[in-house]
Parts: sequence; C-alpha cells; structure tokens
Amino acid sequence: MKKFDFKKYVEFKVYSVTTIKKGYGFRVLLKFADGSDTTQQHAGFCSKREANAQRDEIIGQLHAGTYIVYGKIKVADFMEFWLEEIMRPRIADNSYNGYKNVVYNYVNPQLGKMYMATLNQGYIRKLYNLIAEKYESIARLAKTVMNTALDYAKSKNVIAVNPAEGVPLPKKIKKKPYRELKIDVSKTLTLPQVFQLVEASKATPIHMQILFAVLMGLRRGEINGLKYSDVDYINRTLKIQRQLGKKPNSKAEDVPPKMLTKQEIKPKTPSSIREIPIPDYVFEAILEQRRIYEKNRRRRSKEFRDWDYICCSTYGNPRSKSYHQKYYKELLASLGLPDIHFHQLRNTYTTILLKHDFNIKGISHMLGHSKEIISADVYGDTAEIIEDCLYAIEPFMEEVLPESREEKYYDYSDLKEIEEAAEEYLAAA
Repeated sequence: MKKFDFKKYVEFKVYSVTTIKKGYGFRVLLKFADGSDTTQQHAGFCSKREANAQRDEIIGQLHAGTYIVYGKIKVADFMEFWLEEIMRPRIADNSYNGYKNVVYNYVNPQLGKMYMATLNQGYIRKLYNLIAEKYESIARLAKTVMNTALDYAKSKNVIAVNPAEGVPLPKKIKKKPYRELKIDVSKTLTLPQVFQLVEASKATPIHMQILFAVLMGLRRGEINGLKYSDVDYINRTLKIQRQLGKKPNSKAEDVPPKMLTKQEIKPKTPSSIREIPIPDYVFEAILEQRRIYEKNRRRRSKEFRDWDYICCSTYGNPRSKSYHQKYYKELLASLGLPDIHFHQLRNTYTTILLKHDFNIKGISHMLGHSKEIISADVYGDTAEIIEDCLYAIEPFMEEVLPESREEKYYDYSDLKEIEEAAEEYLAAA
C-alpha cells in the first residue's frame, strides 16, 4: 500500500511564462508549513498567450485553495490509503468491513487505474449504476464512501472539486428519509406480552438483558457494556457511555482470551452517551444482581474478574453479543410469543411510548438518537391494543414505575413531560 504525506501549502510563487521544451510554460513554487517546498511545472502550450491564460487560472486556484498539489495519484492507491490509514482507526469494525467491500470489490476494479484528478461526475454515476444493478444497499453505501473519500481528497488538494457531490443514485433506488427509524408494529410485542416475557425471564440468565431492552430501550452492545459504576443510586439514573464490541485493527492476540468482540468501545454516536431514569422495578433488579455479583466475587476471589459489569458470568466475564440468543428464543417459544429479533424489544419500547403520545424529542433522547427521527407504521386499532390490557397489568405497573421525584438529576427540557407520562404507564413496557 502506498502511503501519502499530504501537506497544505502556506505560500506560493508563480513564475513568468518562459520557453520550455520547444513550447511555453511556467513553474509554481509551493512552500509548506514544515519549511519544505516543491516546484511544479506546467508546460506544453503552443503560444505564450495560451500559457499566460493558464497561468492566470492557476493563480486563481492557488488563492482559492483549489489548486491540485498531488495530481499524479491513482484512484486505487488513494482509496486504499484513505480506507486503511484514515478511516479504519476511526470507525467500528462492522463499518470498516462495509467500506472495505465497496472499495476493493467495486470502486477499485471500476475506477482504480484512473488518476484522481481525472475523475468526473460521469464516472461516478456509471459506478453507482453498475452497483445498483445488483445491490441497492451497497449502492447507497458506495455513495457515502465516495462522497466522504472525495471530500477528504479535496481537503488535501488531491482534487479541485468533489465529483461525487450532487450525483444521485439511479432512480429505481428509492430515497430513504435521513436516519429515520421505521418500526413495523406487527413485529413488536403488546403490553400483555411484555408482561409475560419479563416475568418468565426471571428464571433465565438473561433477565437483566430483557429488562434493559424492553423497559429502557437499550441496544445490545450498550447492555453488555453497563457497569455498576454507571448507576447513580441516589437519583436512580443510568449513564450509557460505552458498548462492547470489536475495536478496529484489533487482533485476538492483542486482548485477553475470548475478549476480541468484548472490548470497550464508544457508543454508536455522540448522542448515544446519555443519562436516563431507571424504573423502580429495574433498579431493584440491579440491586439484587449486585448482591449476586459480590457473592461470586467472594466465592471466586482468585479467578473472578472484577470488571464491574452488570451483565456478566459468575466469574465476572462480560457477556458476548449473542449470549442471550438461545435463552431468548426459548423464552419466546415457551410463551407462544411472536418470534421477533432481540433488537425489536427496543422497538417495542419505542412503539409503546409512541402509542401513548410521548414527546418524540424525549423518546429520541431516551434512545440515544441525535434528532427526532422516529416513525411507526401502526397496524390495527391502537386504542384497542392498549386499553385491553391496562386493567390486567395495572398492579404490575404500579410496582415497576418510578415514583415521582421533585429533584431531577439532569437538565432536559422535556423530561418532566416524559416522567409524568411514565407515571401513567411506562416501565412495565
């Protein structure tokens, strides 16, 4: 892989037109912040007038910052450098694999032999059309990759403009609303079903995972990354500030045994770092789990890994992302519940809040979304779905719901509204 040391010029000098190799041309001297410099030659003009016209254009580019400093870089070399050196250390492992697929299987075979400076919108459009013939989802990802990579190239004076900017995907690919969460309510649980699942999960090793997913709307990686130190025992709030997963570039030999996919990494987005209130039912479950944790630590003092994880083995080891799967599927089958994915418990939490007219901004905050990006395709009679079960689970709800507290731990404009609504219904769902 070729590596590049891109530098921004801080000064420049454009020499006068002169005779160069039986024609006319001029030279450009670029000085960089580290004190180094380079000279580039522009030649091959048939007349002095033509050379001066080009010289004037170059001077304008230098002043505007669009002058191409690195014009002899091929697309394949640049894309590999951008992916491996720039993006890989900054993105999650799953994202890297998706970008890698686009770069090595589509972009480089199609455009790799071209020079970056010769790319134009026609080539980008042809690339999108080629990919879209087979995979719409990969075409969407290719659009993201090309826009991001070529923006970086522009910032480093590899290209003058981003040729991917403004190039749409083929018309057959429908536009998706930006970061919208679409929820199919037919693939979520009703309140009575949530009640059944929570009660039955007490007899399994994944009771806490179920509670955090369906009563607080947490993601699997966030659940596995929770620690007792994240709990504010006075204000009864929980801070989500990490998840477990695989760090980019990490290898099995770099981490303890069986910990490659259980490394602490940043949450999905900056807005995923949040503090949310803990329902009383969940809070009591955390306290009970803490007692079990301390008991295991005393019993296995030598072997126990005191890493503070709430969801862990009897030896303190964090749970893998797929640990819950077997127990969860068995629970659904034994209760006769719909065979839905574990992540759809988070959707269940969201849907129930939506059906009860919870503030969208508040729900987005609780879920760790940056904007109000939630919508739901609700099938059937919403009122009937909710009202039929309220009487039956009302005692359970009273036990689960947090009591109203005058002092709030964090300042959030819509929190009061959320907590008041929760008084009517939330934590049992």
